[in-house]
Amino acid sequence: MSLETPIQLVWLKRDLRTHDHEPLARAAEAGPVLPLYIVEPELWRQPDMALRHWAFIRECLVELGDALAALGQPLVVRQGKAVEVLRALIRHHPVAAVWSHAETGNGWTFARDRAVAAYLREAGIPWHEARQHGVVRGRLDRNLWSRQWEALMRQACCKPPERLTRILGVDPGVIPERPDASLAEDPCPGRQPGGRKAGEAVLRSFLRQRGGRYHQQISSPLTAFDGCSRLSPYLAYGALSMREVVQVTRRRRAQVKAEPSRVPWGRALDAFEGRLHWHCHFIQKLESEPRIEFENLQRAMDGLRDPRPDPERLAAWAEGETGWPLVDACMRALITTGWINFRMRAMLMSVASYHYWLHWREPALHLARLFVDYEPGIHYSQAQMQSGVTGINAMRIYNPVKQSQDQDPEGRFIREWVPELRRVPVDWIHTPWRMPAEVQAAAGCRIGADYPAPLVDHEAAARQARQRLQAKRREAGAREEGRRIYARHGSRKRGARRSAAASPQTEMPL
Repeated sequence: MSLETPIQLVWLKRDLRTHDHEPLARAAEAGPVLPLYIVEPELWRQPDMALRHWAFIRECLVELGDALAALGQPLVVRQGKAVEVLRALIRHHPVAAVWSHAETGNGWTFARDRAVAAYLREAGIPWHEARQHGVVRGRLDRNLWSRQWEALMRQACCKPPERLTRILGVDPGVIPERPDASLAEDPCPGRQPGGRKAGEAVLRSFLRQRGGRYHQQISSPLTAFDGCSRLSPYLAYGALSMREVVQVTRRRRAQVKAEPSRVPWGRALDAFEGRLHWHCHFIQKLESEPRIEFENLQRAMDGLRDPRPDPERLAAWAEGETGWPLVDACMRALITTGWINFRMRAMLMSVASYHYWLHWREPALHLARLFVDYEPGIHYSQAQMQSGVTGINAMRIYNPVKQSQDQDPEGRFIREWVPELRRVPVDWIHTPWRMPAEVQAAAGCRIGADYPAPLVDHEAAARQARQRLQAKRREAGAREEGRRIYARHGSRKRGARRSAAASPQTEMPL
């Protein structure tokens, strides 16, 4: 195709697929398509980004490039600032329109999109943004939110274009090994592989084999690595669409109703679909109020914690050296695999916020860098919820010893990830700091030398945190502010599906 023919530029961001891709489908109907991915070095210098994210994205991009090439037009990759990249392309090619999915990313991408919108308006080029999932941009009536989510999920998935016309004279560029030279090394040997094919395989195995006891297996790290869907990174970067996952899940639910089975598939899939709904519910919070990436949702909580973290406590928590075995096992597993189940994520954040009394922002950034499935909209809402600063959620302080006893009673997960404790008897595995000296010697684990003692008494720290938070909640104006926050962000979902989905306290990851 000649370079003189007007082209439709499809800007790919967190939607790395050709299936159920509305911007791609609509652009292909309008004319020749130039699919573009922009590697933005400045984005990768932000404090929430890590090389493990890029490793997953890069694998998605390689597979997406193959899929687009098979349709006739290779993926075009450029590096630099989005406005400058778009300006250069528009200067050399007759771009009729830009198409993309609306993105609810971090504050940096929000500012970038505003700059892009301003440039395209000035250039007189329309920018068509489609909804990526159930999140609504602009004016929002929370009372109608669940209804519009359901309407979107019921719509037919967009089919990929049958073919794309090759645009001659456009250098496709290369997908770099790393998006910015300054990005630190970040080994994550246990992470999930990127790409749509891997996501489809994970979805199939969950709906056909692994997911039958999902609702029973999501809490303990012993069972969650296999019992959870493990779809969260594929949804976060758009290798799979939310709509196709919902529709495939519903077809499977209809099928299992007709199949006699000892496995409680119906309850499991009800619970799973509920969490798909919560996924969008939480992203909507950041879309509606972007400041919550940086500030307490409830401003009455300002001053509750010092935003400057205690370096000793932050380091002990971040490195899995707290002296509380399940906390350390979860952090070390997360460092190695890039994933941990929701209850354990909540416990990690709870320990940082309540027992160590750290402001949520720095722990949230640390976890963002570790989560391969990092989704800003979910992440910052959850970080604040588990820190007690939303104004609308119940205070939940996870007891690290009780969680250890409940979720890993024999200490199997602890011994896998905290090798210092492998020879510690079951009677002491959850509270090794209480071991008598002779037991420590027999186990080859001296507390304070081979494995740390806790920096604080967890029960006393929890009592003090509860008292501080309750005092803040009683301050003038806090309750009224909470009502305003609920009006803007609270869930309105009612009935059986909400019951099956549990509460937002047991939300992501999938």
